[in-house]
Amino acid sequence: MTDSPIKYPEVYSSEDIQQIIQIALARKGEEDELTRKQLWEIADELEIDIQTLQASENQWLQYKGVSEKRHAFDLYRRNIFKQKTIKYAIVNAFFVSLNLITTGGISWSLYILLFWGLGISLSWWKTFHSKQEDYERAFQRWSFRNEVKQTFSSIWQKLYSSWQN
Repeated sequence: MTDSPIKYPEVYSSEDIQQIIQIALARKGEEDELTRKQLWEIADELEIDIQTLQASENQWLQYKGVSEKRHAFDLYRRNIFKQKTIKYAIVNAFFVSLNLITTGGISWSLYILLFWGLGISLSWWKTFHSKQEDYERAFQRWSFRNEVKQTFSSIWQKLYSSWQN
């Protein structure tokens, strides 16, 4: 086999350029972060006008904020499921042991175990396998509730601080 020289394309797609620049930055090894000034310089070299860069930066910041909220929502849902599962395990362990002590077998506690287990299974499905529209609806509700909580909290803090002064 002979080593043929690499033929570089004359034109790159924007996705190819992004990947090449990411690889180059990773190889640079010093810092993974660039300053905002460096971002502006790169945009200027690529002949990207200021308005386009600012609009893109705003869009990226909004996307990043929503992404962080979705991550927090996912953690919230997992924690709720974890709490339900722990309660299920503790309460049913108590009921099964109580049933074993009193009757010497498992009779009535089996029904509680099965029906509550069905509820836990449905909760697991809802937490980890919800459809996009169901997930989006739940996320919007959670987001609205958090915004209302933050609003009341900030109002309370302002009232409390004005009362202290």
